[in-house]
Amino acid sequence: MRSIDWNDESNSIVLIDQTKLPKDRVMLECRGVDALAEAIRSLRVRGAPALGVAGGLGVALAAQISKARGPRDLIQDMEGAAQILRNTRPTAINLSWGIDRVLSKAKVGRSVARIRELALGEAKKMADEDVQKCKQIGEHGASLLEDGDVVLTHCNAGRMGCVDWGTALGIVRSAIEEGKRIKVIACETRPLNQGSRITTWELLQDDIPVTLITDSTIGHVMNSGMVDKVIVGADRIVEDAVFNKIGTYTLSIVAKKHGIPFYVAAPLASFDFDRRASDIEIEERSPSELKYFGDEQIAPLEVKVYNPAFDATPMENISAIITEHGILYPPFSFEEIKQRYQGR
Repeated sequence: MRSIDWNDESNSIVLIDQTKLPKDRVMLECRGVDALAEAIRSLRVRGAPALGVAGGLGVALAAQISKARGPRDLIQDMEGAAQILRNTRPTAINLSWGIDRVLSKAKVGRSVARIRELALGEAKKMADEDVQKCKQIGEHGASLLEDGDVVLTHCNAGRMGCVDWGTALGIVRSAIEEGKRIKVIACETRPLNQGSRITTWELLQDDIPVTLITDSTIGHVMNSGMVDKVIVGADRIVEDAVFNKIGTYTLSIVAKKHGIPFYVAAPLASFDFDRRASDIEIEERSPSELKYFGDEQIAPLEVKVYNPAFDATPMENISAIITEHGILYPPFSFEEIKQRYQGR
């Protein structure tokens, strides 16, 4: 089952509400752009590739529900919806990429009906392509894993962070399909526990051996020789850093200290060729995420909280970046990558 998709019968976006995992698998239907924006802000849908598709589907949804009678007014409605969606989460580049791709395609249309058709067709195409790209990332990345490897991962870069299959976890799935015996160690990924709630749930669904650890256990398991490779996803890749879930930078330092390969798995849509790390706004989440665990208060309500959602891992800590086009090794030449792959 896809984590996010379009429902032709109800003319709406349907997605798995990831805040309900692992206890319940609840399907959420978004019939309006505001509902989708809330789902993105509250992490009911999350993960860079999934957000790219969500952005594209959101623009297509705006086109379908608009009451505009002319092409110009319809495009204005779609651009207004695009701005609402852009403002939900600032760090991951895929969201804006998906929005821009569908808008650009729709603007070719010269009638209301054609604009709607182009927008929805492009958004659906993006969803299908995301699955294909993840499979390609998995095939390339599987070559880096050996039979018997234990892979440490952080947050969730699996099918719940994509439309299906996954990036980091897609590599694990592809290696297992090749007959390799792979085990996974998953960090809990505080404060919202995407690792314990979602990654472990995904892997258990597929009967893939997984062990859950606290975030603070990473040094111990690496020092004890329990980890062979580290694979994480990415929310934005710039020339000098990879932005991913908070804690990734720390993980890269510990891996480098112990000589453990640190791999990043991401589609080319996660690359930002125009900015550097200092240009990127890191999203800060609500203090309540640290003060409460579910409905249970776990910190004084008056305590000051700093809760960034992402951090930046410098390129010198990264052993390779695995994309749908192949494996990129350092030194990472962004100009070369842009010339070879952008636009494909």
